[in-house]
Amino acid sequence: MPCVREVRLSLLLCVVLVAGAARAQSPSAFVNWEHPHVHPLELTPDGTRLLAVNTADNRLMVFSVTGGTPVLTASIPVGLDPVSVRARSNTEAWVVNHVSDSVSIVDLTTLNVRATLPTDDEPADVIFAGSPQRAFISCSQVNRVLVLDPTNPLATPTRLALQGEEPRALATNAAGTHVYVAFFESGNRSTVLGGGNAMGGGGFPPNVVSSGLGPYGGVNPPPNAGNAFNPPRRSGTPTPPPVALIVKKNASGQWMDDNNRDWTSVVSGSNASASGRRPGWDLPDRDVAIINASTLAVTYASGTMNLNMALAVHPGGHVVVVGTDAVNEVRFEPNLKGRFLRVLAAAFDPNNPSVISRFDLNPHLTYTTGTVPLATRRLAMGDPRGLAWNVDGSRVYITGMGSNNVAVMDDAGGRITQVTVGEGPTGVVLSGTRLYVLNKFAASISLVDTTSNVEVARVPFFDPSPGAIKVGRRHLYDTHTGSGLGHVSCASCHIDGRLDRLAWDLGDPAGEMKAVTGQNLGMGIPGLTSNFQPWHAMKGPMTTQTLQDLIGKEPLHWRGDRAGIEEFNGAFTSLQGDDTQLTVIEMQQFEDFLATLTFPPNPFRNLDNSLPTSLPLPGHFTTGRFGAAGQALPNGNAVNGLRIYRPPRLLDSGVFACSTCHTLPTGLGADVRWNGSQFLPVNAGPNGERHTGLVSVDGFTNVTMKISQLRNLYEKVGMEFTQTSNLAGFGFSHDGSVDSIARFITEPVFTLQSDQEVADMVAFMLAFSGSDLPKGTATTVGEPPGPDSKDTHAAVGRQVTLTTASPTPAQASTLASFQALADSGKVGLVAKGNQGGIARGATYVGGGLFQADRAAETVTAAQLQTMALPGNELTFTVVPKGSEVRIGIDRDLDGAFDRDELDRGTRPDDPLSR
Repeated sequence: MPCVREVRLSLLLCVVLVAGAARAQSPSAFVNWEHPHVHPLELTPDGTRLLAVNTADNRLMVFSVTGGTPVLTASIPVGLDPVSVRARSNTEAWVVNHVSDSVSIVDLTTLNVRATLPTDDEPADVIFAGSPQRAFISCSQVNRVLVLDPTNPLATPTRLALQGEEPRALATNAAGTHVYVAFFESGNRSTVLGGGNAMGGGGFPPNVVSSGLGPYGGVNPPPNAGNAFNPPRRSGTPTPPPVALIVKKNASGQWMDDNNRDWTSVVSGSNASASGRRPGWDLPDRDVAIINASTLAVTYASGTMNLNMALAVHPGGHVVVVGTDAVNEVRFEPNLKGRFLRVLAAAFDPNNPSVISRFDLNPHLTYTTGTVPLATRRLAMGDPRGLAWNVDGSRVYITGMGSNNVAVMDDAGGRITQVTVGEGPTGVVLSGTRLYVLNKFAASISLVDTTSNVEVARVPFFDPSPGAIKVGRRHLYDTHTGSGLGHVSCASCHIDGRLDRLAWDLGDPAGEMKAVTGQNLGMGIPGLTSNFQPWHAMKGPMTTQTLQDLIGKEPLHWRGDRAGIEEFNGAFTSLQGDDTQLTVIEMQQFEDFLATLTFPPNPFRNLDNSLPTSLPLPGHFTTGRFGAAGQALPNGNAVNGLRIYRPPRLLDSGVFACSTCHTLPTGLGADVRWNGSQFLPVNAGPNGERHTGLVSVDGFTNVTMKISQLRNLYEKVGMEFTQTSNLAGFGFSHDGSVDSIARFITEPVFTLQSDQEVADMVAFMLAFSGSDLPKGTATTVGEPPGPDSKDTHAAVGRQVTLTTASPTPAQASTLASFQALADSGKVGLVAKGNQGGIARGATYVGGGLFQADRAAETVTAAQLQTMALPGNELTFTVVPKGSEVRIGIDRDLDGAFDRDELDRGTRPDDPLSR
């Protein structure tokens, strides 16, 4: 980029400040969304180049493999959080950017992004099939696949709506006639029956577990071992509270509990209304969508597993899926110790998808005990994320992201051996006798000789992740060091730091009561400080919670019964079956890692992060409170929803506003206490834990409950009792028994006035991402000041690629919006691309000026836009505020800009090389 020579002191100060910011390496320089790989590794058709996504560095890496061992030849900037790559030809690759909601089309000759294809929310994978060829892009958040002409990628795509949750991994058959789509959160045919509602008449859901219509005549909690509890109840403890119950549909279509009692009548039969459902209610277990690449007709395969993580087509034509399956229908932590999950492969013939063969990827495990010797644990496969077949289909290679190995198996599902590779293996491709494995956490490529089944080389690549991530991440994922059988970890349920979309009853009849001493009860607000009860060890089902923005928002768990993350240390032994808990140092490492987990951009916010005023609400229905149930809700006005949520509107029985308890901007209770005239901060606990508010008025039989955050409600949509076909078996509230957002906010206790107000509140709940929501004040008792939110501006990741010196009006308008947001200080803005045949970068520093990746060069925004040419395309990307220097001009944040380092022969990806 040419230098725009300026002599003004302000420019010199600007350059100095940018360089100084690089050296400071502020915490905001790297944002960790912890998004998973889907198909991160690919060989070009001629087998000469290996393509790998570098998710942390927002790049596509190109390795030469003509000599066997990968040699890095190019590192090409793409969008934010690339998770998949596919080679359309030897000269063109498509990279799927999960945060940017885009696909970067990379020219492998010029080594530059020649076009950026916008997608729907959270794209996960792309594949090419059909004649003429089409591109198929899975968009996970919206349960959709985009279909388009790859020769005209910016034309409006065909959108295929799929009946499954989180479509991610894609595959195609050898003929390219069909595309297979794995649903990451397909469920496992389990759902929940209400039993812990204490709101009285009209409250939802009905307490069917306590009803005489059930097989226990209303006994709640019902026994789990004949007529008794296993383990037996502790003598002297109070009667446990009535709670909900998890049931699972068996092969005969019956809804059974873990005591082999039949609840079908009240789930889908003639008495379904007793559980709030319609007769005929069902939870179809759709695991893989089968798309005809010509007609785009869709059918489904069912019966594989809960989490379908990766899939591939066997050379013989059958489809093989790998993932995990939970046994969450089994109650009580002692019965689940070390054995709450299976790691599986499932196969089906696409011509007969109703017949599924399932294989345990750990055939050496018997599951008769929760703990085995360490040598046996090291044989285990955990958290499978990729698979590749050899040419004749006699061997399959499966990566275990949690077990740090590759399992080598035969076509019958038998284990041949396993190969230890780097930490966090995900992608895997095979070329002759050479197996290439992408180790996400270790930031390396492993080369495995498939003749000897030995790793013969490991090639590192640059990873800008802070040390807290690299050191502490293993405590979440590592199955060998964190569990008794070697196949589970914290991440088995908290998938990628998030959810498994299930509920679990991890109570213990033999457990002790726990006092609420020391908690922030009701935040001192009049009317919220009484009637708290100790926590009972038999707590009933509770849905898995996200780990995003967890640290600093204590106490933890739905009830707030864990003062801090340290109190979960016991789960490594009591639930996961390990021999020991984490040491004090390891627990601090784990906590430091968890503190980096950040909510991604909210898909329902406007580009400027404002709330939408007319948001379509597909999949959201009326509940019957203001008219007929099961009708589509109208568009919602989230701005009006925010007004309803806050004072002076007192939605809760006309006494409290929503924001009195669920404070803005997170929805959590406040970490303050009212002293009669103002809110004062609560002192931190001995481990630095905070004290966000608890309440006793939520209408649950679990009386003492933490006020929960609300920033990921859109991730839990899918259960709907007004419809017969559902995508999820668990919804809202702590036990997942409230089917929809609309249902929750039309509970009798809330004083909404119409279905339009319901729609407005639903729109606000969907857009409730945290940032830019107004906080309460220390002197307003009805709206306390809530804790800050660790989330991402809605514009982050957005991209525009210019291919000519004259942007289109739409491009110019979008770029002007990007620049205005950067000028406001809410986001950063970078430009990347080729100039004069070499890779260049620039970071927006304000006032219409970009700092180039040569310290002596700056350029105005207007001039920068005119530099785009075919072969020298420029891509502008909105990035998190604070990360723009690292992403734009100084990859390793050593204070020496990238092009300056390349010019003098040093490395911009090595902070020790300046």
